[in-house]
Amino acid sequence: MQATLQKINNGADQKVRITQYKDVMTQIFEGKKPEDFNVFVDHMVVAEQSLVVARPILQQYSQQLKELPAELHKQVAIHSLEKMQPRVAFEEQVSVIREDLAAVYEEDEDWAEAAKCLRDIPLDTGNRVVDDEKKVNIYVKIAQLYLEDDESTQADMYINRAAALIHGCKDPVLQLRYKVCFARILDFKRKFIEAAGRYYELSQIVGDQERMEALKCAVTCAILAQAGPQRSRMLATLYKDERCSKLDIYSTLEKMYLERILRKPEVIKFAEGLKEHQMAKLSDGSTVLDRAVMEHNLLSASRIYNNITFDELGSLLEIPAIKAEEIAARMMVENRLRGSIDQIATLIRFETESGPLNLWDSHIEAACHTVNSVLETLTTKHTVFAKEVK
Repeated sequence: MQATLQKINNGADQKVRITQYKDVMTQIFEGKKPEDFNVFVDHMVVAEQSLVVARPILQQYSQQLKELPAELHKQVAIHSLEKMQPRVAFEEQVSVIREDLAAVYEEDEDWAEAAKCLRDIPLDTGNRVVDDEKKVNIYVKIAQLYLEDDESTQADMYINRAAALIHGCKDPVLQLRYKVCFARILDFKRKFIEAAGRYYELSQIVGDQERMEALKCAVTCAILAQAGPQRSRMLATLYKDERCSKLDIYSTLEKMYLERILRKPEVIKFAEGLKEHQMAKLSDGSTVLDRAVMEHNLLSASRIYNNITFDELGSLLEIPAIKAEEIAARMMVENRLRGSIDQIATLIRFETESGPLNLWDSHIEAACHTVNSVLETLTTKHTVFAKEVK
């Protein structure tokens, strides 16, 4: 093989050499011997070889590799990349080989290797022009592969690169793939309320088969989101969507929306349909679902009771009293629960969001805070006046 290739290379006419190299390449692909492929690539990438000859030959070579059996394809492609990647002149050929090799790894469900293949495609070297749509397509594909491998951090990095270019893309299929990937990343990052909104948007634009799946994802994320006004609005939107009544988790959605307390058997049944990242442990040892249910049940209790002791609340939430107090305190600080805590009496007092008396109290409280702020300012800036007043 080496002698044949060297004999062709000694010819003077470039057109004749290209034709002869193509004939040899046809024989190599028919023979399917790895060593022949390796010798051929080694010969074509040497510095002495004319680029006018090497480029079209290697372009055809790289496009034909996908016709080989999977294992031979991987073996030959890896060697070809080792030889061609360092040469800037062969960036286009390297890109073709990497895309096809990634498809082979994806078929084998080797998500990490597939993503690595695409990641190393030269897109921004400045040696060739790659349009934005092509870049977005590759970035989104890399993000999808990393998500399959549960590498949400890496996926987030590449979807952010795609986000900077997606506005210029006209392909509706690519835009849809981007939106699906973005929603899944928000889900993985436990930004459940944002993910729910994205999934719900997708449930209105994807095909009939995927709509119910996207809708179920939206409901799941809304249930797992932190209790508060945003979540309440999302739950209301989903509950009023007639399609949700056909979902197997509709009963959980209904109880969440109607602010009814969820019991343990219902929570266990809902948990059976959750993905691994949705059942991840938090710093306190509880899961995302545990936190969401506890906060929801606490809000539900605030609608039923005017006040409740720590022990009674802990019993209702099926957690220790001190933890129930901590959850209530955190929700009050984050303005997701209205009320006050009396630690001496070990009592939580809930405030309703409506009613003339509560409105009057809030106005009085606001006026007192304003007067207090004015007095503090006078005392600080006009000390003499403050002493005379005293």
